[in-house]
Amino acid sequence: MHLAAFVRPALLVVISMFAGSVVLAQEPAPDATAHLKYSNKWRIEVKEGANNDGVMRFRLTPEGEPAIDVTVNVRDGRSENGVARDVKNAFKSALDPKRFHVEGDDGEDVLLKKKGGPDFALQLLESTLKGTHVDLERE
Repeated sequence: MHLAAFVRPALLVVISMFAGSVVLAQEPAPDATAHLKYSNKWRIEVKEGANNDGVMRFRLTPEGEPAIDVTVNVRDGRSENGVARDVKNAFKSALDPKRFHVEGDDGEDVLLKKKGGPDFALQLLESTLKGTHVDLERE
């Protein structure tokens, strides 16, 4: 009988721990778009040239619409202005020209502007480039 006095409370503790973790696992994940900042115009500032072959992955998310991923391939030795041209060309290829205007500015900057539709968020998801840094600014 003494063994039952210890086993039963221990089982209840284990069951309650398991039940608690199941409830936590079923909670919905926070909305991935909740932290996004939207604007009608963004500036991508490229700083420094590329010291290796690499990739930059951006995500442009129009408010209330699916995201558009843009991949920029950059070759080793590209200058700061060359990397900016690669970014500009990748966005021009990926975006609908009726909805977005893409242009270079000051050689090392790229401007993204909406022509129609909702404001949009811009994120740099990944960069494998060494030496090149990118700043995203809402305007």
